[in-house]
Amino acid sequence: MIWAEKMALPVSVGALLESEVIEDPLYKDEGLCVLGIFGKTAMVPGSPKEFLINTLADKHIYSLFGLDETDNHNSGSLIQAYYSQENRVLYLVLTSVCDNRQLLWACESLSTGVGHSEAHEFWKGADKQHCLALLYLFSLCHVLLLVHPTCCFDVTYDRLFRALDALRQKVLPLLRATIKDSIISKEWKVNCRPCPPRLLFVFQMNGALRSYGGNGSDPSGGNADKPKKHSPRRRLQHALEDQIYRIFRKSRVLTNQSSNCLFTVPANQAFVYVVPGPEEDPVAAVLGQLRSNCALRENDTSTLVSGPRRYQQMRHSARQPSFNVESSSLSGGQLVDCSLKEFLWQHVELVLTKKGFDDSVGRNPQPSHFELPTYSKWAQVAYRLHQVMIANTEEETAELAVKVQSQLKFLEGFLDADAKFSENRCQKALPLAHSAYQSNLPHNYTTTVHKNQLTQALRVYSQHARGVAFQRYALQLHEDCYKFWSNGHQLCEERSLTDQHCVHKFHLLPQPDEKPEMDRNPPILNHNSRGRSTSSCNCGWKQAPREDPFDIQAANYDFYQMFEEKCCGKLERIDFPVFQPSTPDPAPACEEAPRPTEVAAPVPVPPSGSEPGSGPSEGERLKESIPASHPVSHTPGESTSLSLALSLGHSTDSLGPYGDGGGGEGQEKRPSLVDRQASTVEYLPGMLHSGCSKGLLPKFSSWSLVKLGPAKTYNPHTGLEQPGFLPGSSFLLPWDVVIRSRSEEEVGLTEPLDGGPSSWPAPNKTVAGKRGSAGGLGRGRRRDDVARAFVGFEYEDSRGRRFLSSGPDKVVKVLGPGGAKEPATRALNTDMPLYIPSPAQGRGLKTHYAQLARLYIVVPDAPLEITLNPQVQPGPPPCPVFHPEQTELVLPPDGLWVLRFPYSYVTDRGPCYPPKENQPLASYKVLRGILRANTASPLPPQ
Repeated sequence: MIWAEKMALPVSVGALLESEVIEDPLYKDEGLCVLGIFGKTAMVPGSPKEFLINTLADKHIYSLFGLDETDNHNSGSLIQAYYSQENRVLYLVLTSVCDNRQLLWACESLSTGVGHSEAHEFWKGADKQHCLALLYLFSLCHVLLLVHPTCCFDVTYDRLFRALDALRQKVLPLLRATIKDSIISKEWKVNCRPCPPRLLFVFQMNGALRSYGGNGSDPSGGNADKPKKHSPRRRLQHALEDQIYRIFRKSRVLTNQSSNCLFTVPANQAFVYVVPGPEEDPVAAVLGQLRSNCALRENDTSTLVSGPRRYQQMRHSARQPSFNVESSSLSGGQLVDCSLKEFLWQHVELVLTKKGFDDSVGRNPQPSHFELPTYSKWAQVAYRLHQVMIANTEEETAELAVKVQSQLKFLEGFLDADAKFSENRCQKALPLAHSAYQSNLPHNYTTTVHKNQLTQALRVYSQHARGVAFQRYALQLHEDCYKFWSNGHQLCEERSLTDQHCVHKFHLLPQPDEKPEMDRNPPILNHNSRGRSTSSCNCGWKQAPREDPFDIQAANYDFYQMFEEKCCGKLERIDFPVFQPSTPDPAPACEEAPRPTEVAAPVPVPPSGSEPGSGPSEGERLKESIPASHPVSHTPGESTSLSLALSLGHSTDSLGPYGDGGGGEGQEKRPSLVDRQASTVEYLPGMLHSGCSKGLLPKFSSWSLVKLGPAKTYNPHTGLEQPGFLPGSSFLLPWDVVIRSRSEEEVGLTEPLDGGPSSWPAPNKTVAGKRGSAGGLGRGRRRDDVARAFVGFEYEDSRGRRFLSSGPDKVVKVLGPGGAKEPATRALNTDMPLYIPSPAQGRGLKTHYAQLARLYIVVPDAPLEITLNPQVQPGPPPCPVFHPEQTELVLPPDGLWVLRFPYSYVTDRGPCYPPKENQPLASYKVLRGILRANTASPLPPQ
């Protein structure tokens, strides 16, 4: 028979309804009771709710380990059917993501890259399908069994049942249209269900009352000698019934009229059953079963009215590992706990005897409709509802199925409570995050401050916001904070050459012959960091305050040009070569082909192929290419493009590998540019250094070399009488150089003067053929054999305090008359630091650095040539080595010369900022070999 083949094992309800089941003629015209089972299972193996059918049917129907691996591995809802024809009960078991097996399959279907919001949408869709499958059961079953793995009621079922009740009212017209042609009663067609189903609850013992067993002792104390009428498990069942009824009545899931409710519960029958858990001692459990079975057989004088015999139920119950249906031990004066089948069968009998459920309460209870269908009638209605609510495989019902699916959006207000909670929490957290962002904010601030405040706002937001809406409102917080910042609170992003921000809000720089305008939006202003320092002129005789420079021309040229008429203009000087244009509008040079070892920098450089007159417009094009988060203003004058490229705030870490910093040695040279003459069309947009291409010169020199007067202008006993020097620190260091005259024939003094170490006498060593040391020869021979020069490395801090240094870590300090005694050989033979801590520190904790500003050289009136070759490395590698536009410069004799070093060092990639407090000063240095001495007369022939 087809029946025997189809129903020997549980099948899906879809397969059952699509198959032609031939019933036994003895039961064909009898009605059947439809029993639905749903709920949750414990997260332990061997505890699916399908095992209940094994107990209720007295057969081994479901496997001990649940469904086979060949079953449907669908993460959605699955309804399994089993028809017990002899008992006239059709079991429908719903498995969904509430079961551990389906939950595992659902987790496996989610990929690892799915975000929190996407995963929430997935689980929300699974909940909707679960609700639709539950509504299918509530529309077809007489009795429903809710299985829960603990002995505590899950209050989330209240929300679920309210959602199902609302969904049922929405889809009821669609369901009526689906079954309107079925051969069923009018009440069934109107209500779309055979009767208001009765809901029963089965809870599993989770150890709360296990220690009390069934001995009737009171877990709450009291008189233990007096036995209670009900066992602890039965009292727990009564307490759960009262709790569940109060919850459903208060939320109006249950009302007085049962015909209007989604389900009913009996008013005078038990509807909660607690399945006792397995004993911890398996031997004691077996002995207890044996004693209870034997005691039942001796006292059993009559068979039970409903259902099989009691000992048969208990014998079969021992097979179930999770749902153990053993009864409590008999004790004096205590009622015997019923089994699970006895509990359920009293409700099933009301269906099979066509009595129905009279669960309406109140003063005027209305009887509810009830119908006991045959299997053929029930299958006809179930198939049509299945096509509309579950399968959706027929074209006739496709439109109705789409409408039913569209009504699932109505569930979001009920089921998606976590999304509602997330929305409310995130909306409340946004004002707190906004307050955290705006706390302690200046009126205008930079990108760094904006990002720091945004991080703080996100931290506050993350402390209060929860749920799936977290990311969406976090993006809104980003947008709100950016709008607040860009709406008049954005600070100019330009940084000065001393690494200080402009204090103005976002603005544009005035073009040539354009006046500043504060009222424009954005305003037209010059950069200003409110930083002021005191510096001396080229020769050092005058000091004046200066603004913090933002471009190289203001730092190394314009400030010193102000003193030309008042101080330095009439002094003799050696001018360094600069760019001489041959066209009316020269263009800045651009490195198009990067060096092999060069790292690409993010700072754009103006193109070399620009037309004449495009110099000032380079800044505009560069500004347009920079995003709004990095506002860049255009700079006045002809150095517009350089200022733009250098004011982006890049540190020396962004400089490419210009070399190893070892005095320019090992630098890769371009053969085609070695002998190239200085260009008259393109100029160098910056300072000259070891990484520049040959043949390019800047439009102005950042160095200065002036002569204060003859050699006798300097008095060794009084030092430099210039303003700003600390007491006792204005004395130049003596430098005694041996002169080899043509008439000299002493042995050992005929070595050539090639500028090597032999050109200078070694410290504390006596020159061959002479008396005394190099620093103190005899009076009769000193003037003819040794020429004394003076050298001084002058440092100047931001407050205009000046001092000379005799070594990398020593400041010249002369307290008495006679001048400095320490020779200059130590300072000349070592790398002098470019920055040293100022000896006159202020009261604050911040360290003030003094920068090497000038080099004083007193060249004596003697046949002596002193060669000047300054090389400065203003940062750690790969910082390039800077040098003047002319190297190996020979100083004329009899003069007091002053070499003024640049105030700031800038490459085409950005400025080399002064060191911070945590940076080592050893990388900022002036390379040794800055001065070399040779005789002016040729050597005698050998």
